[in-house]
Amino acid sequence: MNNTLVSLAFVAILVTTNPVSGADMAKAMGVPDFTKGDKIPEDAKHDWNLGATGLRGWIYCDKMVTSGARQIAITKVEKGSPASGVLAIGDVILGVGGKPFSYDPRTEMGKALTLAESEAGQGKLSLTRWRAGSSAEVVIRLPVLGTYSATVSMDCPKSRRILGQGCRDLAKRMGNPSYAEGQDPIPRSLNALALLASGDPTYLPLIKKETEWAANYKTEGMATWYYGYIIMFLSEYKIATGDDSVMVGLTRLALEAAHGQSAVGSWGHRFARPDGRLYGYGMMNSPGLPLTISLVMARMAGVKDKALDQAIERSAKLLRFYIGKGAIPYGDHHPWIENHEDNGKCGMAAVLFNLLGESQGAEFFSRMSVASHGPERDGGHTGNFFNILWAMPGVALSGPQAAGVWMSEFGAWYFDLARGTNGVFLHQGPPENEEDSYTGWDSTGGYLLAYAMPLKKLYLTGKKSAAVPQLDVAAAQSLILDGRGWTNKDRHRFYDALTDEQLLERLRNWSPVVRERAAMALGRRNAPVSPLIEMLDSPSLDARYGACQGLIFLRGRGAPAVDALQKTLSHPDLWLRIKAAEALTAIGAPATKAAPQLLELLAQVDVKNDPRGMQQRYLSFALFDRNGMLGRSLEGVNRPALYKAVRAGLKNEDGRARGSIGSVYRHLSLEEIKPLLPAIHEAIEKPAPSGEMFADGIRVEGLRLLAQNHIEEGMNALVKYTRDQNPWESQIRTPELMKILITYGTHAKAVIPELTKIANYFEKDEKDFPPDLMRMKGKSVRETIAAIESSTDSPELVRLKENKSPK
Repeated sequence: MNNTLVSLAFVAILVTTNPVSGADMAKAMGVPDFTKGDKIPEDAKHDWNLGATGLRGWIYCDKMVTSGARQIAITKVEKGSPASGVLAIGDVILGVGGKPFSYDPRTEMGKALTLAESEAGQGKLSLTRWRAGSSAEVVIRLPVLGTYSATVSMDCPKSRRILGQGCRDLAKRMGNPSYAEGQDPIPRSLNALALLASGDPTYLPLIKKETEWAANYKTEGMATWYYGYIIMFLSEYKIATGDDSVMVGLTRLALEAAHGQSAVGSWGHRFARPDGRLYGYGMMNSPGLPLTISLVMARMAGVKDKALDQAIERSAKLLRFYIGKGAIPYGDHHPWIENHEDNGKCGMAAVLFNLLGESQGAEFFSRMSVASHGPERDGGHTGNFFNILWAMPGVALSGPQAAGVWMSEFGAWYFDLARGTNGVFLHQGPPENEEDSYTGWDSTGGYLLAYAMPLKKLYLTGKKSAAVPQLDVAAAQSLILDGRGWTNKDRHRFYDALTDEQLLERLRNWSPVVRERAAMALGRRNAPVSPLIEMLDSPSLDARYGACQGLIFLRGRGAPAVDALQKTLSHPDLWLRIKAAEALTAIGAPATKAAPQLLELLAQVDVKNDPRGMQQRYLSFALFDRNGMLGRSLEGVNRPALYKAVRAGLKNEDGRARGSIGSVYRHLSLEEIKPLLPAIHEAIEKPAPSGEMFADGIRVEGLRLLAQNHIEEGMNALVKYTRDQNPWESQIRTPELMKILITYGTHAKAVIPELTKIANYFEKDEKDFPPDLMRMKGKSVRETIAAIESSTDSPELVRLKENKSPK
């Protein structure tokens, strides 16, 4: 793409939309003005470390940005620090370098710190201080650390000094007998990894001591989150030192993790249930990816077991689907295309695929990592700890030039702002008033791993040669541009200022995020359809994806593209077929003629090229979701074709995909539904192995249908499901299930003994569930037993398997 046009447009937007002064803007936004006596809001608990000054300060934030602020209110001054005696609690910083803050005090402060620590800055941090009604220019003296090199390589004295200072302080703290008290296993493992990554043998006794803790680690809760980082540490230690003393513990942890994987290759908050399904939410990739990386490292360290190999391949198979499509999402969901990163999982995936020697995945996710900076790095589910931790491991795989460009854009000022005195790094968190889940975490090890990248002592820090093409400066800067133009507060302004031609060019971009943002902008205007139809015949798959995405947001206006989209449904590329189906669904009524073709595609099973049935999954959404092509009506739909598609969809391994088929249940008459009853019963008896959080609705609807048709097998299926259901929201489902069971009348007396056991279980034995909700479920079951015992209704039952009335 012509990046010059984009950058000029970006600059133009900044110039034309910011005509007011910083002070006027702050006043208009209702930002506290501490020079007028305003106070920090009582509910605002989150303040910021302000570099190696010894200062902490509060900065106004709104919708995950600090760009509306123009002041920093000092909340803490560390005794004996460089700022001690220069600033005090209650002081206000109004600017840096003799100029008032003009666009974002957090960024401006970070950049001023980077400059001050350079040779050119001479260790002088110049601040405009407001105190008791008057302003003054003051200077904080900082050690001169040097300038970050353009390649963040071995010729970067600043990086070496930060790493050395940080490791020395870390070692001092780790040698303290109370070090382990209150330490979360994740930062504790990362701290030990950082010392190992330094390559300094003087730290080996401390590291050895930490391996003793790690090799004996056990926990009942959140094991999936902790095991990954602990196994990584033990594996890297064994590889680096050859010390076999950790092998017993490493093997135990690795095999527990492998055996705790779900049937589809995922992990959740906990290890999987005996049936291979996950508890609670279901699949979560934030712990799953580090676990997979750790198992690969354990294998490299010498753990040999078939279960380990199988777990690695199952997970890799699951994750390969997202290559080229977006960031790895929260769970078993759509590719994430709001940003180029999601909780650091692109960085994790880049490292994983590089360790596996799979260049396509390593390259794509490393490029996604480079393109993620600024506001994209500030976010993250429950906080941005992992977004920062995994940034440089992912970025560095694209080469030293890419690492240097990324540091220049974001990493340098962000890292320097986070670094405290003596080289300690504390977690900063997102720009929100509330503190995130990682507040107080010692992030020193995580940051130091980034500075240790040039040493390449660990596989986590680049010991294995990159399977990724090494970018030059121009290519890296192009990726940086791809990540600009978006904040959580201002998502559209940049793209809305681009011309149709520029947006169409962006639809051809390598980045699914850029394509999505351009497509959304086209959807907000009266954009022409013909260029998108032409793009559907492009030799570039990215352009074809972009055309489909653009048509999705044009919705009904994309009707002229229906024929071209139908043709695209026959393309050999899986993702293009899926995007074409989504575009047809978005177009609506004019595209319903494609329904027979989509039903036929949904019914297809291709174990070799689509092992997880993703085409089936996405076409279930496209056809049967609430806003799907057939989600509101089945009028005129060929019933045999529908039945074939539904039977296939009810076997899909994703619970949400199966759940979308519930609309079919609701739109067919009882007579029309009868041919599907065996498949419906099977979908109840054999639940989806993934998408657990969304898997219950279709099973409950199926049980209701079996009861309405007086299917005898429905009673036992319902009782078994009541006992084994996902605890998540089971207090809501259980009364609903009991109402269904009562419709069997006197026949349900046969299951009263089992119901009694279930009531006892709910009331006394269920683990990890609120006692008041346990009693609520038990009461519902006991009331149902009483209702069944007093029932006189006796409908004639039908046996599903024999397709006849029982004797």
